[in-house]
Amino acid sequence: MIVRITSGVTGFDEFTAPPDDLGLAQGGIPENTITLLYGPSGTGKSLFCHSFTYQGLSNDEPCLYLTTDQDFSTIYQNMEEMGLSLQEYMEGNMLHVIDASSSEEKLEDSTTYQSSNVKNPTDILVKVNRGIHSLSHNPRFRSVVDSITSILESNDEMLIMRVLKSYILRVKEAGGTAIITYTQGSADPRTEIIIKSMVDNIIRVDGEILFIESMKGLGWKQTPYKITQEGLILREE
Repeated sequence: MIVRITSGVTGFDEFTAPPDDLGLAQGGIPENTITLLYGPSGTGKSLFCHSFTYQGLSNDEPCLYLTTDQDFSTIYQNMEEMGLSLQEYMEGNMLHVIDASSSEEKLEDSTTYQSSNVKNPTDILVKVNRGIHSLSHNPRFRSVVDSITSILESNDEMLIMRVLKSYILRVKEAGGTAIITYTQGSADPRTEIIIKSMVDNIIRVDGEILFIESMKGLGWKQTPYKITQEGLILREE
């Protein structure tokens, strides 16, 4: 039986529950897998990651969060507005952040917050590996990369494929479950194919429909969703 962890996204766990005559099957994200969440800009990818992260923290599952598009202060504020407060989890050493955004308004480095730069993937990988090591003593942890788009745009794509492969191996070896976001069409089509071949699950969002293109134990599915102040809400067709 495939073990799944709760996503935190309203309606997603019910939508991904495999067929079960008794109605006891558990939906969510398959444990110890890597999920690619991709689609155009503004379709709710970051909101999905916020819900996924907070659900894990609420379940005593620490999280390593790499952000490249938004500085962490903005993410912190956005999640506060969603009703998801991160303060206690930062203070409790449960949430580790690597801020590789281009913002000049970064926090001071600490045990749970490290700054980096999308133009320095080696530094990012070193800090990611350090973060994974610090969380891997937990029986279950989560990780988010939001997103690889900026890293791809700032570096040689094949170099980033090697960095991404290393990240995936480290997360899976340590028993983690990760989501990686990507803006559709921002890289060479061949690179997109390589990225998809490296992950276990593929989810696409277009602003109206969420597509499960592949997922362990689940066939191709789709369902409408809406973007709200509280995050994504899936609606059965």
